[in-house]
Amino acid sequence: MRIGGALFETYSTPFEWAQAVRGQGYSAAFCPIGDDADDTVIGEWKAEAERSDIIIAEVGAWGNNPISPNKATRKAGIQGCCRKLELADRVGANCCVNVAGSLGERWAGPGEGNLSDDTFALIVDSVREIIDTVKPTRTFYALETMPWLIPHSPRVYAKLLRAVRRGRFAVHLDPVNLINCPERYYDTPALLEECFNLLGPHIVSCHAKDIILRDELTMHLSECRPGLGNLNWGAFVRELGRLDRDIPLMIEHLSDPEDCRAAAAFIRNVAQIEGVPVV
Repeated sequence: MRIGGALFETYSTPFEWAQAVRGQGYSAAFCPIGDDADDTVIGEWKAEAERSDIIIAEVGAWGNNPISPNKATRKAGIQGCCRKLELADRVGANCCVNVAGSLGERWAGPGEGNLSDDTFALIVDSVREIIDTVKPTRTFYALETMPWLIPHSPRVYAKLLRAVRRGRFAVHLDPVNLINCPERYYDTPALLEECFNLLGPHIVSCHAKDIILRDELTMHLSECRPGLGNLNWGAFVRELGRLDRDIPLMIEHLSDPEDCRAAAAFIRNVAQIEGVPVV
């Protein structure tokens, strides 16, 4: 297992970036360059990552909505995802990740019809179009699990894998995003077991965060730092330890460097208790 997260240091060269990553004790990182980089620049960053034994976990295709009801927005969303997937392939990232998209007002927000059979079919078509356009050979296109978008459960993600039928389609697992009801909140070991049983061989990157169910009507779930919520981290880390040693676990959504360090220290401690090696 590898741990990564946000960097708060400034850097302008691949070497400075690698020093910042390693200075945090990380061995995985978010992609440090944009899709406008040329082949020379991409080659320099890719080479430094390899020299420093840093896995580029993911290229985010955030902000693109490949299933928007607006034809122009959908076309732009497909094109944006293709550019990001191409970058991921060129830089050697584990995956290019986006959410499936939404029929609602916001690209990643809730919307009527988001979980329908017709939307499932539209997502299958959009994923196929993105992968077939780019034809990646070194990376994967993946969808992040979400509470109100497909895939919103392990079974739906497994169904999606079967429907897309593309070898370069994989799984980006954020288990906290799947906790959208009290049943899952109070039995995260069962949720995690189902995730890894159904999706384990297809997982290429994971997000690390935690969740709290608040005593607030009607129901309110809040994201929090790893270790401060109800996710069973022992179960999560044990399951990750059964996968490839290079699977990244990326700490996200923390804006304070001390919070990031505390989250990484917590995860490393759980890994030590569970006997799971951290690269």
